[in-house]
Amino acid sequence: MNIFVCIKQVPATNKVQVDEKTGVLRRSGVAGKMNPYDLYALETALRLKERHGGTVTVGTMGPPQAQAVVREAYMMGADDGYVFSDRRLGGADVLATGYTLSQAIRSVGDFDLILCGRQTTDGDTAQVGPAIAEYLGIPHAAWVSRLTPSGDGVDAEQQLQDVIETVHMPFPCLVTVEQDICMPRLPSLKTARAIGDKPVHMLGLDAFPDTDEAHYGLAGSATQVERIFPPANEAEHEVWEDGDNAERLRRALAKWKFI
Repeated sequence: MNIFVCIKQVPATNKVQVDEKTGVLRRSGVAGKMNPYDLYALETALRLKERHGGTVTVGTMGPPQAQAVVREAYMMGADDGYVFSDRRLGGADVLATGYTLSQAIRSVGDFDLILCGRQTTDGDTAQVGPAIAEYLGIPHAAWVSRLTPSGDGVDAEQQLQDVIETVHMPFPCLVTVEQDICMPRLPSLKTARAIGDKPVHMLGLDAFPDTDEAHYGLAGSATQVERIFPPANEAEHEVWEDGDNAERLRRALAKWKFI
């Protein structure tokens, strides 16, 4: 079973700046980490490989420094990794990102299974995985908490709002996984030493089947951010240093209708 896992480097802090003109995050100079939800997708892929054989390839769309999360995936056991990096891809919305990743995956090869985390911590849309599947024309299932190979495909147990549904999908297919599907392993120092300077493949738009710049980045995005601004901090506070503070607290709680 050949598996492709979509991973992403996200800011390691919630204190990031946003470009007021484009509405995208300013990632330059900001420490990054692997998107936590993607760790569950990667661990799922590694367990499937250990039980059923095959390969695990990871890929991320981002600037050159995103090589760091590919190397982290190597230390966890991934076989191969790609960074899809090109300035012409920058500023993409959900649809353009989904299309970009579908083209990037096609440029790498054919895969039986594509795994994604439920969402990213810097976007929170939970839409990119299904968008990739739609552009690739393959079946997909979201909110999956259990995944089992079965015949020519997989059985996926989905945690829907009111019910748990199990679906069978033939290969190739795409699955976005929930956090309770498994516990991710820690990167291995032994593996880190073994991989040494294992290369991370860098691909740009010119390597994709579709090289039309109008389909990528801001130009290929169906939505645009009209205005973005930091939330106003209107918190009030009082300092009580002496007197009957217990009574003051009682009156304050009564005023705010907590009691």
